[in-house]
Amino acid sequence: MPLQSTLSGGKGKVKAIDTQWDGKSFEQLRQECLQKNALFEDPDFPATDSSLFFSQSVPLQFEWKRPGELCNNPKFIVGDANRTDICQGQLGDCWLLAAIASLTLHKDALVRVVPHDQSFDRNYAGIFHFQFWQHNKWLDVVVDDRLPAVRNRLVMLHSASNNEFWSALLEKAYAKLHGSYESLKGGSTMEAMEDFTGGVGEMYDTKQAPDDLFTIMKKALDRGSMMGCSIDITSSAESEARTTTGLVKGHAYSITGLQEVTCRGRKVKLIRVRNPWGQVEWNGPWSDKSREWDYVNRAEKQRILQNSTDDGEFWMEFEDFKANYDKVEICNMTPDSLTDSTKRHWEVNLFEGQWIRGSTAGGCRNYIDTFWTNPQFKLRLEDADDEDDVCSVVIALMQKNRRKLRKEGLDLETIGFAVYEAPEDADHVGKDFFRYHPSKARSRTYINMREVSERFTLPPGEYLLVPTTFQPHHEADFLIRIFSEKRAGALEMGETVDADLPEPPPPSLPEEETEEERGLRRLFEQLAGPDQAISARELQQMLNGVLSRRREIKFDGLSLGTCHSIINLMDVDNTGKLEFQEFKIFWEKMKKWIMLFLSFDTDRSGKMSSYELRIALKAAGMKLNNKLLQLLGLRFADSNYDIDFDDYLTCIVRLENMFRLFQAMDENKKGKVTMNMFQFLMLSMNA
Repeated sequence: MPLQSTLSGGKGKVKAIDTQWDGKSFEQLRQECLQKNALFEDPDFPATDSSLFFSQSVPLQFEWKRPGELCNNPKFIVGDANRTDICQGQLGDCWLLAAIASLTLHKDALVRVVPHDQSFDRNYAGIFHFQFWQHNKWLDVVVDDRLPAVRNRLVMLHSASNNEFWSALLEKAYAKLHGSYESLKGGSTMEAMEDFTGGVGEMYDTKQAPDDLFTIMKKALDRGSMMGCSIDITSSAESEARTTTGLVKGHAYSITGLQEVTCRGRKVKLIRVRNPWGQVEWNGPWSDKSREWDYVNRAEKQRILQNSTDDGEFWMEFEDFKANYDKVEICNMTPDSLTDSTKRHWEVNLFEGQWIRGSTAGGCRNYIDTFWTNPQFKLRLEDADDEDDVCSVVIALMQKNRRKLRKEGLDLETIGFAVYEAPEDADHVGKDFFRYHPSKARSRTYINMREVSERFTLPPGEYLLVPTTFQPHHEADFLIRIFSEKRAGALEMGETVDADLPEPPPPSLPEEETEEERGLRRLFEQLAGPDQAISARELQQMLNGVLSRRREIKFDGLSLGTCHSIINLMDVDNTGKLEFQEFKIFWEKMKKWIMLFLSFDTDRSGKMSSYELRIALKAAGMKLNNKLLQLLGLRFADSNYDIDFDDYLTCIVRLENMFRLFQAMDENKKGKVTMNMFQFLMLSMNA
């Protein structure tokens, strides 16, 4: 079932989850330190080089210093937390700093991320905590207050006031959440803005923006949305290169205000932008000391400029802004429409899933043979919006934990999604559907960002949502949030786990046997002893001899374990061996399984693609969900995502064994059984 998502600013405040390894809360840890009269030292994020960098040696001789060692009378917050408290240090995390600057404009959100129940005065114990939204949960992250410094000066994020430390400690907590300071290098302002609010992001290209972009942004700011902007680069050499107008390419800025002023009898649209460096500003029209301000009413000028200095924040005309900046990122506290004046309550459906190579990592529509194996979600839009006969939907696809995985050599995958009209009564839609049906909506592009989100208007009906990586076989965990103005139904498809296993027909009498059956009997009698039954080892000898002669299948030989499983499946009289009639029934099954295998070996390689396993098992009477298919793919597929015949046979025999044992125990046919430890061990060891 989908989970309900809670956005910052909604009704009630969801309690954050404690994240320390020992499960203790900030209050518990602080109280323990106060009782011991000791300052907290965080074992989860120690004051060592590994907390700073993972792929390079430490470039400077850092010392970890507590604020009391850096200045007299340190303060958590001086006066009021505001955007001038944020000055970038040696780390390339301007995207994070731009988001923090936006956060300071929204006091309710700020108090959640930066709890004000902490200081260097009352109950100081060298421990602080911050709260971040991650994958639909609020997390409480504690840190000690040892900060990296060189010659008694902070080298990472710091405040303009040398005795204020909330912003430096916030950066440390965010670095801890992602594994190291280095993990924060490079990113999208939207990412941090979402982590501060639980909101949903939208992006605009200023060169292709709607005519009312200024109005959209003004309404967004008025409604508490957070905003950032940036200038694209064409090569890494342009990163953080300064233009002649004082702007910096490939650098994340925050948008902190929009105004209209009267200048020489005409209305001029202005936008206020902030550079996280705390310096380096736009030097064109409407910059701090430009002559345009001389033609603005003095009171209005004073209200807007408020004694502007070289603090990294500046005004510029909106048309100049669009001409110079390329991207605008808006993080809505709720996905309220920015194009009308009514505030809406949005319903949220949420799913978590995985792309696993060999089973559910099917890639985009370009790879039609595997695209259909991606996770699929059905969305039911029943009621149109109040004003229209269409349904407003925002779909946001997020890949999880990629920043934390950088130290393992993994980075952001290129992701996107497509939306189709859903066929009736389909449990999991197959390849042919996508071959012949175009999408009704999709993400504008596949991109290597943490989240891809799009807003759509769709007629009421049932839709199929397919999230994917661009290329197949690329693994990642993901989160999908689906926002709709009216309540919408949503479910993951292909979740049925069931088996329709008909009882085999009774064996034919000896005088009615076919030539094939008589040949099997002669082979069986050669191996069977006086008891006219064969053991697992004898079965292995027989099947390996028969199957090795079939050139159309890739066969390395059945293991003894697989033959034990076959006997467990077919041995109805519990002798531990197969009599001829039991073997003959098994052989009929084997012929069907061989036929299925060959039908899915499309390239006649003697192997079948692990992505086709879902269809093969369904044809054999067994339906599995994505989690089970992912498990089987990892267990039985080779490095090329293929399954040879012996692994295929092992898989299908064990599955039928497990299904039949479960069905025998499920006397009331409710899909549930109760078992003790002995029964569980017997069941698992006999599969």
